[in-house]
Amino acid sequence: MAVQEVAKEIAVGDTAPDFTLKDQDQKDVTLSSFRGKKNVVLAFYPLDWSPVCTGENKCLTDDFPKFDQLNAVVLGISTDSFFSHKAWVDSLGLKQTLLADFNRDVVKKYGLYFEPLNCGKRATVIVDKNGKVAYVKVQEIKVARDDKDILAALKKLN
Repeated sequence: MAVQEVAKEIAVGDTAPDFTLKDQDQKDVTLSSFRGKKNVVLAFYPLDWSPVCTGENKCLTDDFPKFDQLNAVVLGISTDSFFSHKAWVDSLGLKQTLLADFNRDVVKKYGLYFEPLNCGKRATVIVDKNGKVAYVKVQEIKVARDDKDILAALKKLN
């Protein structure tokens, strides 16, 4: 099996690499299926069940109506399995779709692989309706993202 190279970190203006991943209900979700319809917030996070990721994902659920009003869909992406995602969604009552990048393909395509923990970095990537990257913020692994920044970036797209 070939080892996939980690691409350079995704940047504003790049065409977002397309992907298909399983969600918490084992359904395929393809990024390009939103093209022409919705802006997509890719919320990469390290691991289900960890304290920072738990708080952060609860905030994304709390702000779900705001994302909806801004014609955006939120896709959480981590390297956990869809089984873990399902248990976590059910446990916390999360509303956003969680995608399982179990083989680390997407985090590597986006240049967001965090080798020390064999997981994805904590990063937010907004893909506009045309499939272009409109916003990128990569954070310290232990620092939660702020929805205000993401919502402000989305307002500029509408």
